Parts: sequence; C-alpha cells; structure tokens
Amino acid sequence: MTTTSTWADAPIQLTESLNDAIWSGAGKMPIPNGFLLTKNDAQYLYAALDMTGDTVNNSGVDDYFWFTFDRNRDGNITPNVDVNYGQYPATPNKIGRQFYLAPGTWTGLSTDQTEFKVDFEASPNSATPHRVWKFKFKLTDLNVSLIPFILPPYTRFGIRVHSTTPLQDNSTPANFWTSFASLHTLYFSRRPSVPVSLMGPVIGCVGLIPTTKINAASGKATTDVGYMVQVQNAAFGGLLNIIGNGPNLDNLIAVNKAAFIKVKHRTGTAGTFTDLITSWNNYRWNSVANDYTLVNYSPDTSNFYPLPTAGVDYSIHDLLFQFNSYELSQGLHQFQVEFYTATKASITLPTIQTLTLYIDNTVPIVKINSIKHGGVAVNTCEIVKMTSGTDGLVINFDANDPENNVHSYAVTATWGEGQSATIISDTYTPAKGDWGGVTNQNAPASGVWVPLVTCAHSFNVTAWARTTNGYGYIGYNSVSRYLTILK
Repeated sequence: MTTTSTWADAPIQLTESLNDAIWSGAGKMPIPNGFLLTKNDAQYLYAALDMTGDTVNNSGVDDYFWFTFDRNRDGNITPNVDVNYGQYPATPNKIGRQFYLAPGTWTGLSTDQTEFKVDFEASPNSATPHRVWKFKFKLTDLNVSLIPFILPPYTRFGIRVHSTTPLQDNSTPANFWTSFASLHTLYFSRRPSVPVSLMGPVIGCVGLIPTTKINAASGKATTDVGYMVQVQNAAFGGLLNIIGNGPNLDNLIAVNKAAFIKVKHRTGTAGTFTDLITSWNNYRWNSVANDYTLVNYSPDTSNFYPLPTAGVDYSIHDLLFQFNSYELSQGLHQFQVEFYTATKASITLPTIQTLTLYIDNTVPIVKINSIKHGGVAVNTCEIVKMTSGTDGLVINFDANDPENNVHSYAVTATWGEGQSATIISDTYTPAKGDWGGVTNQNAPASGVWVPLVTCAHSFNVTAWARTTNGYGYIGYNSVSRYLTILK
C-alpha cells in the first residue's frame, strides 16, 4: 500500500490533539482498527496511529506498537541499518529503538531521542475516545532527505499494534518483521507554502526562493531571516527547478486555455532572447496505480513544452521548466516564459516577467600554502616535535573564489578517534558585499595553534560556496595535509 504525507506549515507538538487544526489535512492510510496519519516538514515526520478500535484506556506493558523502517529502501532486512521502534517497557511516553540483525532478530532495545506520546482521545475519525500513539521522527534518523531529486523522497515501513482490552494484535503488512518484500511506501511532501505575495506573476520561485527575493540587477538571492530557505546574496547553480505562480498558472489554464509554453533565454542582459532547449522529468500521481508515474517533458519540433495538467499531484509542484546550470556559462542569464493555447496560439500576458540569475558553476579554491613550526615550513607526513607546552604551528592557506561567492571557510585539525578543533573560520555577512574569501591567510590569525596530544594529525581547509539550487547552499571544496605531532 502507498500513502502520502502532507506538509506541516508549523512544527507539530505531540501534546496537540488530533482534532486540532495543526493535524488537519494529514495524509491518511487505513490500518487494522484505525488509521495512520502523517505530516512532515524539512526536518521531521509527524505520525499518529489513530486506533479507533481500541476504546479501553488501559495502556500498559501488554499494549504496545512496533514501527519498522527499511532505512535503505532496498526491500531486504539489512543488519544494523534497518530499524524498529517500540514503547519502552513499562515507561509511558518513552520510545526505544532496536536494529534488525536478521528476520525476526534484533539488537537489544535502547533509548532513543525520537519524541513520542501515548494519548487517549477523540479524533476526526471517531468521536469516541480511543488509543492514539504519536511520533516525531527526525528525517535523518530515517535516512530521508528532501533534496529535490526527481522521485519524491520516501520510506518503506511496517506497523504492528497490540492491545489487551479489547484483545487485538495486528500487523500491516502481515509478519513484516520476517520479510521486507511487501512493506508499505510513504511518500514525503516537499511542497511547503510559499506565500503567493512573494512570488513573481509567472515565474513564482526558483526552487523555494521567491523570484521577488532575487535582485534583478545582480541575479543573486537574499531571503528574509527565518524564511525556510535562508540565503544571503547567493548565486545559483546545480539542477534548478523554475516554479510557476500556482494560482496564476491555474487561471491561465482555466480562463486562457493555456496548454503549452516556450522558454526564452539570453546570456547577459542585452541582445535577443532565443528558445531554451532542455528536457526534464517529473513524477505525476496515478490514481489507478496508486503511485507516481514518470513523465518526460521535452520540446516538440517548434520548441513548445506542454504545461503540467491542472489539479494533478506532481512530485515537483507547479514546475514550469528545469535545467542544469552546467549547460550555461558563468555569469548573468535571463529567462522569460511565453504561453500558448492547444492550437499554439499566443496568449498575451498583462506583463512580461524577466528572471535574472547569476549562474556560478564553480566552487572556491582551497590550498594549504605552508605549515610552519618555529617559523620553518614542515613537509607533509613529517614528524614534528613540540618543544614546550606553548609551542605550536601556523597554517597559511587560501580559501578564495574568483567569482566572489564564498559562504564560509574553516581550518580544522583532526586526530585520534574523531577529535577535532577549529583553528580559524569565517562566514559571510551582508557587510562583506561580494565576498571572495581570503588568500595568504594565517591560521590562527596571530600566535600559534598548540596541539593537545601526541598523535597523527590532519589539517584541513574547507570552503563552502555562496551558491544555491533554491533549496539551500550547495558546493564546497576541501584540502588536507597530514603531520605527526609529538608533545
């Protein structure tokens, strides 16, 4: 069975009742004696087992649940990877976790930081109070990411719920702990509500970044503090989803009978727009198959692209077009969208929207110029003897971007069993303008860095690009050099 989660516009507190508005519109899947309800945001899966058939409030050691996840989604029980959650014995509102070792075999139950609450309450599915189990799973714990690949992010799962009064013991799918071949699929939502007031009239967003937050002169984006995607003076790169203004698209389709678009492009901000030739895929919900079906979008011989079907669920919603920035040169690029009817007749828009993007396909240049001890450069893999408790090293490095799109850099040391220290770091602020990082910089800026122990050390320079794909920053570069330190 397949089910879909819906987007949680605000974090859900597990103390909130299923009748509260925060749970309204949750994804819903029937399970034996109840329903599974699901919502998610970019960090958490909020789930509830709404057990409408369990109307006796006697939660104890013999009332329990199992919630299993196939973390690598391969349909097999993978030892020490796939996980089962359950109520910690005789401890209300405490959840435990165990890893599968083999079919029907697990590690011991250990405590877990997943938020969990057991309730007895009414819900939209039954006005009679009944057992409810609520969960707040970290997506990273489930090995789930909302980074926008073509297929919607998903997990595979099984559920078992046992109750003593009334006596019930149901699993779905049956005996899932012996085989993962028939686990259910949960597709996560990645459609947060971008305020329409922030969208452009036709091209609403690039990913989740509203086009009104992209500077028309520089082609770089700055979003408000607290916005779901926080960027500052960021260039664009990677696979870029150009999202339409949903209400305006629906109106163009319903009123103007729009069926096709042409995508116009030019390099720079002057000259003639020409047809952009690209192609992309999007998954469309198939109600017959109860699953997503892959749809390809490519231009016809006259470079027309079909519009998405109105009122249909897609893995990337309101997608006008998609392209990989590596198809374009470094620098400013501009785009426009033209609309046409089913007979390819042009539709006149009230205004022509031009989207300007600064494309940056590079990552910062990082380099360790030297590591010095006592003012003398030491070679890679050299053994360096510290002469006193205050003796140390100086690392000279570059963390620089010729396009002036550095987000941050850090020089770190690592040693032993994962111990580490940051020697120097810096992060972009608007006061830096178009910041390109640093060259010929010492770490630390003054004095020396004093190692703590005798051990092999790795000295690392990492710089992150101030480049976004519309869903967060992307791109970094790093370099390392190794020494053995004797204290």
